[in-house]
Amino acid sequence: MDNTGPVVDLIREAFHYQSRFEGSTMVFKIDYPVIGDPGFPYLMKDLALLARTGFRVVIVPGAKEWIDAVLREYGIVSRYSGSTRITTLDALPFVEMAAFHVATRVMTGLAAGRSGGHALGPGSRSGAGGGPVDAVIGNFVRARGLGVEGGVDMEYTGMVDRILTHSIGRVLDLGMVPILPCIGWSPAGKPYNVSSDEIALAASTALGAIKLFIVTLESGLRASAYKLPETVQTGENGRIIRLTPQDAEEILAMNPGSPLDELRLALRASHAGIERVHIIDAREEGAVLRELFSNLGAGTMIYTDDYEAIRPLKNRDIPDILRLMEPLMQQGVLVRRDGENIREKKDDYAVFEVDGSVHACAALHDWGEGQGEIAAVATDPTYAHMGLGRRMVRCLIDRAGKQGLRRVFVLTTRTQDWFELLGFRECSLDSLPERKRRGYDKARGSKAYALELTD
Repeated sequence: MDNTGPVVDLIREAFHYQSRFEGSTMVFKIDYPVIGDPGFPYLMKDLALLARTGFRVVIVPGAKEWIDAVLREYGIVSRYSGSTRITTLDALPFVEMAAFHVATRVMTGLAAGRSGGHALGPGSRSGAGGGPVDAVIGNFVRARGLGVEGGVDMEYTGMVDRILTHSIGRVLDLGMVPILPCIGWSPAGKPYNVSSDEIALAASTALGAIKLFIVTLESGLRASAYKLPETVQTGENGRIIRLTPQDAEEILAMNPGSPLDELRLALRASHAGIERVHIIDAREEGAVLRELFSNLGAGTMIYTDDYEAIRPLKNRDIPDILRLMEPLMQQGVLVRRDGENIREKKDDYAVFEVDGSVHACAALHDWGEGQGEIAAVATDPTYAHMGLGRRMVRCLIDRAGKQGLRRVFVLTTRTQDWFELLGFRECSLDSLPERKRRGYDKARGSKAYALELTD
């Protein structure tokens, strides 16, 4: 009997997810204990493989435990305000040294397939895929001091002020992996110790990451370890495969005092607009690849329904979307439209409704030849932190696929960087459908960017 069916299905799944997420930005927050685990070289090989095959990989390594060890070695005792370390002036050089040591070990692992240059032990696994990839450790985080909190001077402990997305984007465009150590700098060059969790969250949001992976040595979320809502479904060995943000909130409420820091971080990321957050046990070989390229995965995914608040345009929405578009039309970002233009193509439009009000819109125009144009993308600036524009575009990409289109494109004068983050790549005007080329406004001089769709 032919047993190749399951293998073929697995390959199909892998290609489906490859085509869906290729070119997307993904942030990996790696807890420090993972770096000392025997499986760390294979994790690095897998991340290098992703970077080499078209994924935009960003790594934020944690360093808390190594900072603790370095400070102990030099006889410096850390004080805390709650769970936050107070970084003193005498501790700061050692904190910097420890943070960059950890980042260097990650960079070495990516380049050589080994953890910081350490040889594999006699019982180590072999034959893992992957290979070297270049990485850059940089000052990608602008920070500011926490100042005085509750009467306590936090000294050189800081918070994220801004992620330097342009610098990170240039590194990613070169096919390299940016590594963000837990040190940030003020505009004047003053260093601060910043939580790697906060950096991972801020980087995911600023870069428009489609996924945040939280990589730990924890055994993951298991039904046997926690009280769970009845609606939560589990897989093999009691692993919780998927959670909505509402499920995650219920689990945290039902298990007060439990060590669920990863779930708390995942929930914060979900509320910040990250559509998929994955909690992964690094001790499981290939866990990242299995989580990314298969339906069942290997960890726990906290996800939002991208389209639950997206619906077709109704006539009564036209004044609302004109209000959203008007500032962009005045700036020349969008082509001028009026109510009649929109009404004529009403079926092409979708809107994002929040609490009964429209806060974003976009349209998919079918120009024939298997190509559709994504246009009229506008969002309410007040809701920018929710990533509504990104969600609208991904919804229309999904619609285009269901309509049998093979390609979607955009014409833009100023937002090319944003569309590139979503996987679009510049294309020639000659590749657009003839009907669209005939109506092209040469005076506007828009550039064309396209995203190829596959079955």
